[in-house]
Amino acid sequence: MDKTKLIETIRAQLEKDMAVLKEAALATYEAATHEESKPENEYDTRGLEASYLAGAQAKRIAEIEELLVIYKHLDVKNFGPDDKINSTALVEVEYNGKHSFFFIMAKGGGLSVMFEGRSIQVITPNSPLGEALQDLRQGDIAVVETGEQVREYEVIHVW
Repeated sequence: MDKTKLIETIRAQLEKDMAVLKEAALATYEAATHEESKPENEYDTRGLEASYLAGAQAKRIAEIEELLVIYKHLDVKNFGPDDKINSTALVEVEYNGKHSFFFIMAKGGGLSVMFEGRSIQVITPNSPLGEALQDLRQGDIAVVETGEQVREYEVIHVW
């Protein structure tokens, strides 16, 4: 798989998400500052709630902008079957007969994109699976314990 094209796909998704979020943030800001948002009594918190939402949206926009800079200047490493899994590794795993694809990044986990007909999810080394995959190689087993449940993911391929 061409990870350079994968990164372009992720950046395009982030830019699309940011455009939608900026539009929503503008509408929220306008709602927060509109004259109708002034409290009618001491229990009316519409304006306050809208301002909190606008602040959270602005924070998320800043996070996406930071991710876009990271992806723009990313030094992508190509991994082989004997290389230890680390940041910028694209990993195919199998769990219960189902194959899943994960792109490991230091930040920005949770984003999923469709790439070459596959769903690829960005995970960080701080996530349970990301932590379990660190330093493994193709053919190894990643063990993830969540509560009383133990899942074993076989590393099928690493790019």
